Amino acid sequence: MSVKTNNTYSARDVEQEAQSYWSSAKTFLADENNPGEKFYSLCMFPYPSGNIHMGHVRNYSIGDAIIRYQKMCGKNVLQPMGWDAFGLPAENAAIKNNTHPAFWTYKNINNMRKQLKKMGYGYDWSREIATCSPDYYRWEQWLFLRLYEKGLAYKKKSVVNWDPVDETVLANEQVINGRGWRSDALVEKREISQWFLKITDYAEELLDGLNHLEEWPVQVKTMQKNWIGKSTGAQVSFKIKGTGNTVEVFTSRPDTIFGCSFIALAPDHSFARELSEREPDIKLFTDKCMQMSTAESDLATLTKKGIQTDYIAINPLNGEEVPIWIANYILSSYGTGAIMGVPAHDERDHEFACFYNLPVKHVIKPVDKESANIEGLFTGKGILINSGEFNGLVSDDAIEGVTQKLREIKAGTRETKYRLRDWGVSRQRYWGAPIPIIYCDDCGTVPVPENDLPVVLPEEFEFTDKSNVLKNIPEFYNVKCPCCGKNAVRETDTFDTFVESSWYSARFTCANQPNMMLDERANYWTPVDLYIGGIEHAILHLLYARFIHKVMRDEGLLTSNEPFVRLFTQGMVLKDGTKMSKSKGNVVNPQDYIDNYGADTLRLFMMFSAPPEQQLEWSDSGVDGAHRFINKLWNTVHRHAEHSMPKTIHSSEIGTLEQKNLRRKLHETLKKVTDVMETRLNFNTAIAAVMELINTYSKFTVNSETDKAVAQEVLDNVVIMLSPIIPHVTHALWHVLGHDNALMTEEWPKVDELAIVQDTVTIAVQVNGKLRAQHLISVDASEEMLKAKLFTLKEVQKHIAGKIVKRIIIIPNRLVNIVTS
Repeated sequence: MSVKTNNTYSARDVEQEAQSYWSSAKTFLADENNPGEKFYSLCMFPYPSGNIHMGHVRNYSIGDAIIRYQKMCGKNVLQPMGWDAFGLPAENAAIKNNTHPAFWTYKNINNMRKQLKKMGYGYDWSREIATCSPDYYRWEQWLFLRLYEKGLAYKKKSVVNWDPVDETVLANEQVINGRGWRSDALVEKREISQWFLKITDYAEELLDGLNHLEEWPVQVKTMQKNWIGKSTGAQVSFKIKGTGNTVEVFTSRPDTIFGCSFIALAPDHSFARELSEREPDIKLFTDKCMQMSTAESDLATLTKKGIQTDYIAINPLNGEEVPIWIANYILSSYGTGAIMGVPAHDERDHEFACFYNLPVKHVIKPVDKESANIEGLFTGKGILINSGEFNGLVSDDAIEGVTQKLREIKAGTRETKYRLRDWGVSRQRYWGAPIPIIYCDDCGTVPVPENDLPVVLPEEFEFTDKSNVLKNIPEFYNVKCPCCGKNAVRETDTFDTFVESSWYSARFTCANQPNMMLDERANYWTPVDLYIGGIEHAILHLLYARFIHKVMRDEGLLTSNEPFVRLFTQGMVLKDGTKMSKSKGNVVNPQDYIDNYGADTLRLFMMFSAPPEQQLEWSDSGVDGAHRFINKLWNTVHRHAEHSMPKTIHSSEIGTLEQKNLRRKLHETLKKVTDVMETRLNFNTAIAAVMELINTYSKFTVNSETDKAVAQEVLDNVVIMLSPIIPHVTHALWHVLGHDNALMTEEWPKVDELAIVQDTVTIAVQVNGKLRAQHLISVDASEEMLKAKLFTLKEVQKHIAGKIVKRIIIIPNRLVNIVTS
C-alpha cells in the first residue's frame, strides 16, 4: 500500500489518512476466532457531558497505547467504548438548557464519539453501547428480577440522605459537610421505601477475593477492605433498668466490657426515635443530627455531642448501672446502632466522655507496663485489669473468655459484623432505567413478566420538571396486574446509575446479542485483563462491579470470579495546581489542541509529561515541545529516506565501533520500552529513552551501505516503539521508510541480546581526582594493558610530567585516578 507524504508535516492530513485506513481495514474489529491469546483492555467509559476533557484524553491514550502494543505482540485484542448515559447530571443539564434529557444525551454522545475518533483511538465501535438504550437496560431489569426471586433484591423503609434541591437520595459519600455534592444544599434525613440489593450476602467473598487480586493497587484493596469492614466480636444484651427491654450492642473488643461507663445510641436507633416522639429536647437533638453527614471521614472530625436519656442500662457481667445517651457519632448502619462507651480504650468514646465528664475506667494495660495505674487513652490490646475474674489475661484470651461467659449467662453471642450495608438502588428521578415492579392492591408486589421486558423509559413527552417525572405520566405507571388483571401501578423509582456501570464490561463482549444478557463470548473475553480509570472509583463502582460479576456467575452467565484482573488508576490532569473544572474556569478544551497541533501531539504530551499514575500539570509549553519533537522525528525519517533504501545485511557485517555502539543503544532502548509496555506502564520513561536514542542517532554519520542499514534498523524500531503513543505519524513514517505493509500489522521487534553485549567502554581518566580525559577501551583489557595505554595519552602526560606516580586507583570499566606527589 502507499501513503501520501511530503517533507512538511501536516497533522490534519496524516491523521485523516491513518484513521481512514484503520476504519476501512477494520484494524480494531475484535473477533473471537482470531488466533492468539485474548487481551481485553477497558477504560472506564465516560458520562456523555458533551465534550471530551483532558482526563478522558489521558485515560484513553494510556489504554490505546497498551492495546496497540499487545496487538503487535500477536494478542487477540478487544478495546470497546460506550456511554454511561443515565443519571442526574444529564437530567440537571437538560433542565438548565431547557431541553429533554434524552435529546441532550444522544446529541452529546454523537459529538463525543466524533471527538474520540479524531483522537484515533483503536476502539471496536461495532460493540458500542449506551446504558440509556432499552437494548442494554432490559438485561439489568432481567437480572434484577432473578435477584428478586432469590431474595437478593428487596424493598424496605430506610433512613436516607435526601437532597431537597436535586430531590433524590444521596449515598453517604455524596454528602460533604452536610451538603449535597452537586447542589450544595443542606441534606435532610428522610425515611422512605427503597429497593436494595443484598450485597451483604457476598461480603465475605468480596473481602476474601481481594487477596487474589494480585495486580490491583494496594491502596485500592485497602480502601475496599475498610469499606467492607469485617469485625469479629460479641453482641451483648444490656437490660434497660425498670423495663423489660434490652439494648443490643456489638463490640469488637469484649475484653473492655468492664470499662463501659455509658451506652450510646444512634440518633435514628429505634429506641431513640421512640423517645424523640414524646420528649421535645431529644427530638430537637435527633432532628439536628439528621442534618449531618454520616460519611466516615466527616464523623472522624466531628465534635462528639450527645443528649442523656432518663434510662439506665445494666452491665451483664458486673451489674454496674450506666447511663444511656444518644450521640451524634454513632451510625445505625453499623453493628446494632448502639455502642458500649469505653472511654479509656476508644478514641471517640474518650472524646465524648471527656466533654461530658463521664467516668474513664482503665481495664487494659500495655503488656510492658508494670503498674496497673495508667492514665489517658490506650486503644491497643494488652493485659486485663479491674476486670474481675478476667484480671491478668491477655486481650485475645480475654475476648474468648468474656464471650464464653456472656453465652453462659445468655447475655451475648459471638458475632461477625460488616460495615458494608446493602446497596440502595432506588433513585427518585426520571433519567434512569425503570425498576421492573408493579404494585397491585390485591396481589401486592408483582415482578414484571420476563416477556414484557424491557420496561421502556418514556421519552416522547415535554420535559419540564425536575421532580420524579414518572409519577406525572399516567400512561407509564397505570398498568394491569400481570397476576389478576386488575388496575395496578408501576414502580416510578429508577435504578441508581451504578447498576448500569456494574456490568457493562461483560456486555461489551456480546453487545449485539438480542436474546440473552450474555452469551459464550463473555466467557471468552472476561475477565478484563486491564481496567483503567480514576482512583475516585476505588470503592463504590469497583465494589459493585465485583458484586454483580459474582451474581452473574451464580446465574450461570460467567465462569470467572472477578471482573478485572489488573487495575490501573491514572492521575488527574491539573491546571494551576487544581483539577480542571468548569466551576473553576480552568478547563482546557482538547478539541482546540487537536485542531491546532493534531491528536498525536496531545497524546505525546499526556504520555510524556508525568508518570501516568501521578497527577499531570497542564502546560502549553509542554504541548509545544511535543509538537517540536514530532516535527523532528518527521524530518529525521524523511532525510534518511532521501537516499536509496539500504540492502539487507546480517548482524555479522556490523563491524565498526560506531555501528556497534548505535545498535547497542537501539536494543537497550527497545528492551526498556518493551518492559514499560509489558509491565511498568511508565510511558514517560519509554518516550525519554527513545528521544535519547534519536539524539544518539543524530550524531551517527552514514558513510557506507552498512551504516545506512544500521540507520534503517534504528529508525524502523524508533517508529515501531513510538507507534502506540503517536500512531498517526508513525503510520505514515513507516511507509516513508520503504515498507509496504501497514504498521499495525507489523510484529513488535525482538531484542538482540548479543547487540547489547558491550565490547568496549568509555572510562574517565583522572589525575589527582580531576577529570583529564575520557578513553575508549576493551572491556577485557587487563590492568597492565590499561595502565600502559593511559600513560601514552597526551592529556595524562601533560599533568603527570615531572611528578612521581604514587598509586593508581582503578574502578573497573568506569574510572582510573592517577595519584601523584
